[in-house]
Order: sequence, then structure tokens, then C-alpha cells
Amino acid sequence: MADFWTDAERHLIRYSGAGGFVPEIIERAEGSFVHTADGRRLLDFTSGQMSAILGHSHPAVTATVQRQAATLDHLFSGMLSRPVVDLARRLAASLPDPLSKVLLLTTGAESNEAAIRMAKLVTGGHEIISFARSWHGMTQAAASATYSSGRKGYGPAAPGNYAIPTPNAYRPDFTTPDGHLDWQRQLDHAFEMIDAQSVGSLAACIVEPILSSGGVIDLPPGYLAALRAKCHERGGLLILDEAQTGLCRTGDWYAFQRDGVVPDIITLSKTLGAGLPLAAVVTSEQIERTAHERGFLFFTTHVSDPLVAAVGNTVLDVLEAERLDRRAAELGAYLSKGLTELAGKHAVVGDVRGRGLLIGLELVLDRATKQPANELGAAVTRRCLELGLHMNVVQLPAMGGVFRIAPPLTSSFEELELGLTILDQAIGEAALTA
Repeated sequence: MADFWTDAERHLIRYSGAGGFVPEIIERAEGSFVHTADGRRLLDFTSGQMSAILGHSHPAVTATVQRQAATLDHLFSGMLSRPVVDLARRLAASLPDPLSKVLLLTTGAESNEAAIRMAKLVTGGHEIISFARSWHGMTQAAASATYSSGRKGYGPAAPGNYAIPTPNAYRPDFTTPDGHLDWQRQLDHAFEMIDAQSVGSLAACIVEPILSSGGVIDLPPGYLAALRAKCHERGGLLILDEAQTGLCRTGDWYAFQRDGVVPDIITLSKTLGAGLPLAAVVTSEQIERTAHERGFLFFTTHVSDPLVAAVGNTVLDVLEAERLDRRAAELGAYLSKGLTELAGKHAVVGDVRGRGLLIGLELVLDRATKQPANELGAAVTRRCLELGLHMNVVQLPAMGGVFRIAPPLTSSFEELELGLTILDQAIGEAALTA
């Protein structure tokens, strides 16, 4: 085991900023648990990288990978296979009109890159708007639209990228007379600032319906419709990044369904492959036709790969057969209730928020001042790991430690209860020593 960590330190490029690797060697994973080399079992409250919505090594996914890898795994990017066309058809059927045209890729960053590239080509504009707490990926256009971290030291971002305030109800900047977030006034002010800087060349607004890396911030009802209107007034498109919210996690098949707002382009990734590298861009026939007529180019090594497309079809099979949208709503209500009860026990829990099985729990040093509790968040994370629960804490400037809690949709109530019990103990112990 000593050789493993020596080799890791000697040969691996560190890629997570100031954060390090989890100090465990993972040997295998099954269902809601990952298993370490020293025989420990860790309950996975992040679904891998927020992706394994069917749990780890789901039997149906495993069978599909084995069968498809033995018959057809990868092709020249200009060739098509049945799994690709089947998945495109089924994704289109799961979405409202006019979303009917699909491009299958690998990662969330890649799908956002393609969507932004398409929006620029179709509109003729180059300006992109996203939230000040956004995370859309680490490739060029996606990174330029990402503001939560990773901007310093890499030279100029793409020209024409603008940030607007994130509508955070727990930490409101614009308020109503009773102290609640006045998101309409905030949005109006944001676009006054955009208009003052814009050269009149808006291509798109790209946002998550629930910001995940931004601290699990759910957009207020009505916000998406107002944002879409402001984009369209300025000739831009609305791109929704549903990497973490799409495919049943929030209790709906897609998070935007709550608001009845249909985007011009939607991007899917993490949940679509249930842990395997599969992503999609879905748009209208009109936008696709215009893009094609203007020479849209996004020709990648793994576009339309049959192996992961077959997995995507299996993911849809399981979601439909097991009605995992309803299951996510039921499990989410149970988990949210349990976390709210923890807030009643621990004064350091400032807020519980989210939808379905994407829930944020924010820790603060003082509920009245909402003073951030970064060190406490790190301490709770460490103690949870010691007790057998893997958690992910988001730590951003001016915010406390926010846990992103996103268990698999196939979790049992007993597994959620186990996680709540461990979290309860970890918060209590860490708070005593803080």
C-alpha cells in the first residue's frame, strides 16, 4: 500500500486545485457503496462524480457494456450505429417540442462547448452570459463561462463573457421589504449592467437550473422564464446545462419541467451515462438546420460512439421501468426531512435546500450572521469518511461549507438513514472541537 501512494505522488498530475485525493485506495464499487483496499465500506453520497444515478456496477449496465464491447464499441466518427440513432430518438421523445435534434458526445464540458459553439454560429453573436457561481467545464468556452473557480493564472478568457449574480435565497443581495430575495430586481439590475458592457452581440445565456458546484442553489420559480425572455429580447439563446439535474434526479425527468420553460438548447452528461462518459446536446430542428447550413463543425474522436450510446439506452430503460423520477421524489423528501431534523439539532446547520436527490446542506458558524464555516465543513468531511460516509463539500468565497448530497436514485431508505446517522455524529463531533 505504501508503494501505491509513493507512485501516486511521484507520477500523478494533481488536478483538483488545492484539494487532494481521498486517502483511500478504492478496489471496487457496488450499488450505493465503494469498497477500499483495507476492507472498509463507504456509503457514496455523491454517486461517484454526481453521475452514477443507478448506483455502481448496476447489473443492467454491466451486461450492456459486456455485450456491446464484444460486438461494436467504437467507429469512425462519420459512421452511425443503431444504439446512437435509438438513443437520439428516445431522448427527443423524452423532451418537449421543439427539442428533437441530438448530438452525442462524452463529457459535460464537451457538450457545453458544442452548445456554445452552435449558439455563436446560429445567432452570429459571441457574447455569453452565465452565473457568478457557475461551473460548466474546463475546456475553452465552457471554462470561460465558469466563474465559481479556476479562472486565475490561465490568461485571457474568451471575449464577451459576462457574469450575472446568482439568485441565492439564503444569502440575498437584493431584498424585498420583508428581507427575502427580490430576484426580479436583481435580474433587472444584472441586465442593466450587461447592456452597459455589451456590444450588442449576445449569443446565449448558459445556466444550470440548480447550481451544483455553486452551492446547490435552486433558481426561484419564475426566474427561468424571465431569464429566457431577457435572452430572447437581445437575440440570444437559452442553454440549460442539466448535467447533474437531468434524468430524474430532481424528481422530474428534467429540472426545467417544474418551470414549464423549454430551453433553446439543453446539454446532458453525467446522469446520462450513469457513470460512463456520455453526453448530449439537444436542440430544435430549426437551430440545427441553421447551424448545418453555416457549416457547424464539432467532429470529435468519440462523437456517436456505439458503446456508451448503448449504455445510455439501458439507463433510460431502467429509469422508465423503475419509475425513478417518482423514486427520486420520495427518497428526496425523506432525505430532506432528515436533514431538516439535523438542522434542529445542530446550530451550525444554516440551510437545507434543493430538489429530489440533489440537496445542499450549508454549515455556518453563526445562523444570525451566516458567517462561513469553511474549516468546519472540511472537518465534517474528514470525520464522515472515517465513519464510512463519502461526502463532498463545496467551499466558495463568502459562503459556508455546502455539502452536495446526491445519492444514487436506486438508494434504499435504510441507506439514506445510515448516511443521516453518520452525518449527525460527524457534525456533532466536529462542532465540539471547532
